[in-house]
Amino acid sequence: MRSRLRQLRLLFCALRYGFRLIWLAAPEHHKLHWFVTLASSLHGDRRLASRLHSSLPRLAPLAAAFAQTLATRPELAGATLHDAIDAVEHFEDPLSGEALTTTLRTALGKPPETLFMWIDPKPAHNGWCEQTHVARLALPVNGHQTITLRVLRAQQVQEVDDDAALLCAVARWMERFSRAARKLQLRALAQALREDLQRRFDLRAQAANLSQSGHHLGEDPRIVVPDVIWDLCTPQTLAVQHIDTVPATDPIGLAEHHINVTQVAAHLVEVVTRQAFEHGFFHAAFDARRVAVSVEPETRGRLVLAGASLMTSLSSPEREFFVHGATALFEQDYGRLATLHHVAGHVPAHARTEQIEAELRTRSEAHFASDSDERSAGALFHHLLHAVQPFGGEVSPRLVAAQRSFGQAEALARSIHPGVDAWGIARDTLADIARRDLGHHGWIRRLSQELPHLAQIAPRVPQMLFRFFEHHAALSQGHPGGHAAQATMLEAWRREHRRTRALLLACAVCGGVIGVTAVLFAG
Repeated sequence: MRSRLRQLRLLFCALRYGFRLIWLAAPEHHKLHWFVTLASSLHGDRRLASRLHSSLPRLAPLAAAFAQTLATRPELAGATLHDAIDAVEHFEDPLSGEALTTTLRTALGKPPETLFMWIDPKPAHNGWCEQTHVARLALPVNGHQTITLRVLRAQQVQEVDDDAALLCAVARWMERFSRAARKLQLRALAQALREDLQRRFDLRAQAANLSQSGHHLGEDPRIVVPDVIWDLCTPQTLAVQHIDTVPATDPIGLAEHHINVTQVAAHLVEVVTRQAFEHGFFHAAFDARRVAVSVEPETRGRLVLAGASLMTSLSSPEREFFVHGATALFEQDYGRLATLHHVAGHVPAHARTEQIEAELRTRSEAHFASDSDERSAGALFHHLLHAVQPFGGEVSPRLVAAQRSFGQAEALARSIHPGVDAWGIARDTLADIARRDLGHHGWIRRLSQELPHLAQIAPRVPQMLFRFFEHHAALSQGHPGGHAAQATMLEAWRREHRRTRALLLACAVCGGVIGVTAVLFAG
């Protein structure tokens, strides 16, 4: 309803002041005749639409280029929005004093005095429509008493959502009347931007993202993920364990706490690679300002990835393609990589494998010719995904987001320590993931994924076999020799059944003997 009222208000202003401007521009004593002449001229001039269409890019070349870029590469919409939001963060005024207390009371349902011993009135970070404070709980929760509390400014969030809804409505109307707007898919782009905004302000989803990241990386000694205080997480607040940190891009602060910057840069590449391509859950908008290093005694030197607003996941086929495809690319096995593209459906069926192989070789060999300290794994992965475009193929936007996230992590690692071997780290990490994927760990994981399906299929196997034999018996009645073939098939089935039963009995007996022997020797 709020969005509809804003649309009507905008339309009213456009009609009121636009019509008034045209009315003032008309001759004083021939206004009606002038309006009729103008309308007939606009309707009759067919060249006006084409001229207007060709002049708009010249009037706004940046906007036209931006729209064309988003049309060809829609995965950049989220990153572009992310950068724009970060650019306007410092213009927002934070809540303070009574306004902050009222907001917390409304969000938590209790007076803040009953939950917190104190809240730092100065925000540790003032973001777009949100602010972050350090607070101390009155009673510890899960062993944590000092927390980091993020608070949304609800009124500003509502205004942003109204503006995003208005943008979607404008894009929808433009698609109705403009072929160029339909070609650019403005409505889909506007809807994607609105969904990204909603994800940025969904604090419950961000808490879940942090919790899942902690589940994946909780045992990793290179990173620490803050624990989520779920009792204080609401749609307007997010509470997590407070960790004293310094920015990863602050060499002076790292040196003061005796933290090895070479190790930090190497761990950054390793963690981001494993997060995206082993666990398949990663930061879609990787930002250097949200990467910090813990300076607390228990976790000193570990990475802290604070932002969890824009995270996405890779499916198992996408993750496996990237891992094995990147391994083949590092080994310069372009034929195997071209086959992987075909199997994954990234290229049309008529695309020839040898042509894809030649395209990959042409794009990638220059990277291997460079010196080891000048090689960029992120640039090489770009060719891994985009070499299929000349053949009319494309990869999923999530794979592109993962490649872009790795590229940003690699650039950040080089800024922390220019001598970091990001190429070698990525190659070894992905090779290790691929090796474990093809080893017994990967086999057990795939078996565990298939067991639920087997549990549903196994009870139906006898009925399926009965229907199979019944069907063949019906077919054999009309053919000579059908009964003999049926008898042969039944005998073969009985023989296999006896063999399977004997094998199961042998396994049971061997297992019993091994168990008894282990008990006797243990005693």
